Amino acid sequence: MSKLYNRARQQILKFSEIGIKDVKLVGGKNASLGEMYQKLKSKGVPVPNGFAVTAAAYKDFLLENKLDKKINNVLKGLNTHNIRALSEKGAKIRHLILNSQIPAKTAWKIYEAYSELSKSEKTANLSVAVRSSATAEDLPGASFAGQQETYLNIRGEKELLEAVKKCFASLFTDRAISYRVDKGFDQTKIYLSVTVQKMARSDVGASGVMFSLDTDSGFRNVVIINSAYGLGENVVKGAVNPDEFILFKPLLGKVKSPIISKRLGTKKLKMIYTYKGDPRFRERRSPLSSAVSHSTKNVNVSKPDRERFSITEQQAEKLAKWAVIIENHYQKPMDMEWALDGNTGKLYIVQARPETIYAQRDPLAYEEYIVHKPKISSIRKGQAGKIIVEGVAVGSKLGVGKARVIKDAQHIQEFKPGEVLVTEITDPDWEPIMKIASAIVTNSGGRTSHAAIVSREIGIPAVVGCGDATEKIKSGKEITVSCAEGEVGRVYEGKIKYSIRKVNLKQFKKPKTKIMMNVGDPVAAFDFAGVPNSGVGLAREEFIINDYIKVHPLALLNFAKLKDKKVKAKIEELTIGYKDKKKFFVDKLAFGVARIAAAYYPNDVILRFSDFKTNEYATLLGGKTFEPEESNPMIGWRGASRYYDPKFKPAFGLECAAIKQVREEMGLTNLKVMIPFCRTPEEGRKVIATMKEFGLVRGQKGLQVYVMAEIPSNIIEADSFCKIFDGFSIGSNDLTQLSLGVDRDSDLVAHIYDERNATVMGLIEQLIKTAHKYKRKVGICGQGPSDHPDFAQFLVKAGIDSISLNPDSVLKTTLKILEMEKKMRR
Repeated sequence: MSKLYNRARQQILKFSEIGIKDVKLVGGKNASLGEMYQKLKSKGVPVPNGFAVTAAAYKDFLLENKLDKKINNVLKGLNTHNIRALSEKGAKIRHLILNSQIPAKTAWKIYEAYSELSKSEKTANLSVAVRSSATAEDLPGASFAGQQETYLNIRGEKELLEAVKKCFASLFTDRAISYRVDKGFDQTKIYLSVTVQKMARSDVGASGVMFSLDTDSGFRNVVIINSAYGLGENVVKGAVNPDEFILFKPLLGKVKSPIISKRLGTKKLKMIYTYKGDPRFRERRSPLSSAVSHSTKNVNVSKPDRERFSITEQQAEKLAKWAVIIENHYQKPMDMEWALDGNTGKLYIVQARPETIYAQRDPLAYEEYIVHKPKISSIRKGQAGKIIVEGVAVGSKLGVGKARVIKDAQHIQEFKPGEVLVTEITDPDWEPIMKIASAIVTNSGGRTSHAAIVSREIGIPAVVGCGDATEKIKSGKEITVSCAEGEVGRVYEGKIKYSIRKVNLKQFKKPKTKIMMNVGDPVAAFDFAGVPNSGVGLAREEFIINDYIKVHPLALLNFAKLKDKKVKAKIEELTIGYKDKKKFFVDKLAFGVARIAAAYYPNDVILRFSDFKTNEYATLLGGKTFEPEESNPMIGWRGASRYYDPKFKPAFGLECAAIKQVREEMGLTNLKVMIPFCRTPEEGRKVIATMKEFGLVRGQKGLQVYVMAEIPSNIIEADSFCKIFDGFSIGSNDLTQLSLGVDRDSDLVAHIYDERNATVMGLIEQLIKTAHKYKRKVGICGQGPSDHPDFAQFLVKAGIDSISLNPDSVLKTTLKILEMEKKMRR
């Protein structure tokens, strides 16, 4: 008992002496660092050494200076929604702490531990990071991350002691007081420990944050890494748009490249060390006004460095492996910070805490926000719906309110509950108003910035990295902030219409018929994967090409020959970091496809090769140069007829290269491919031969090739098609159009267009019968079963193997299919 008591009274504990059970003594941050230092270093996870100034030392500081009663008196009658009163009370408490003295006994213990750490690193006056570690922080259900201060590049005993005292004071910053009230913590029962840790020289390297799940959807099979040059505070605060890597956990260490997505950030700033002798040094006005001390500064990043990734793919993979080790050790998703020492090239984990947002959510409660976009004609009349700015969507919700543009934290008192906060960036000082906002919009930051993390935690939408939101959005105007439309977040003028659909997946049963999905947006795939399904029956390349590549493939292949200077300039801007322009197409397509394949792994994902019509291809950047004009593109040069044509064949080769990259380098062999608009068996054989030329061989490494059944000839000659392909997917839209001779886009004959017509249904029954004779699978990926549940029931009765539905109709259509299967069993 006395031993435990003595330990509880110790004022300094080394990382080698503490573990995760010591939160009450040293706070969550220190407890986690000690746990990893002791137990994970042997598994290859490097953690810079350090020590904790314990909660006992903080208590002694309060007792010695008789601060307990003074703090309680100041906090009497606190109303955290009164921003001015909160600010005044917080400032008064911090002033009391900063003007008190650390007891001599405590100061000597800190000096002694610092000296020993410096000697162990063979460096006089070792540069250390000094961070707060509250005894209730980083607990599942309550993330105190960023609530207190961090001081970097602290050198010498005098600076160290001052930084420790500032950390003590930071327990009572406005946002920390407010946060504790909201989470139900007693202000006087939260104590502070301080982390003193050797700094990795990321000021001349890189650093960032890492999550062992997708922070928007909660998808567990990925590691998300954000990276930028210099010290990590800029990434944490959202002051820069960082590079992003997404790695697929199940295949880490098993394939050539488990990176399923990477995005180049702008990384305009980097935080580095500075010293009082530096001519650019300027003292901060307040020691608690910023998350870092005066010993750092921001500098601009050179153009060449901005246009390359701040870490290598090999370094990203190493970090991801450590993330998995850390997650497995703690048995829960984790939020981590890391640093790359630019001098030694070594990577370190400098912090790890439980992910606290998705840990609280019910995985069986599915909620979907559906945007009802207004017609263009309505927007022209001045009604709601005009897009003001776009950025990165955080979450999948939608918020409406009056905009409040605030460019400086000094003006946060102007903010009113229910307004939309529009600002450059946020940091923890902004949290008292963020929690009463209906949505957040920022100029800077990525998906792991401070604004993004807080918005997820409090459950409101945020659109970050908009660039010029503070200039384009005007205070007082009603706006809609939408994160319900995929990766791109949009801010609309006025209040647009939307609805919310809620489903309890616990009560959801899978039918015998495979229910698959039609997916276009790679980012949305992580969200949709949570809905009960058997994979993807139709993944569309068109969405990826149109929204993420934006350039005609032949314009990239013939970039040097392009004559239009404006087009070339735009392509140069889009392809920053790619000297080889065709590699840009291959990578972007591969990453888009890989995200979908990973989301549904190991279930089948059937990818349809590009099926743009000539008029659609012409709208891509540089497309007009390479596309002919056709009077009827719907039945013109599209689908299979392009792939073996010398005029387009090289572009098809890029598509094949992307598929090879996904299957062979990333290891996502659950990916199958599908040929659209294949008019004749001979055309099918030509496409198979062309694929082989580009290294995609049917049957090799399990590759299956499907064909769309959307032309009557596909069904009339089904016997021949069965000998060429592994299966069929019915495209009910085109099959109905071509069977009935109806232009599906014409309002004049729209009343005739119906998938439930006897001719169409007869053809489908005939295909299923023939395909099953040759042991070929038949699915459907057209709009029909999504729009008409009775049509879906017909398909079940006809014996179809799978039905691929639009994500928004999966749940309601599945219920109808279950009804039909129940009737058939009677």
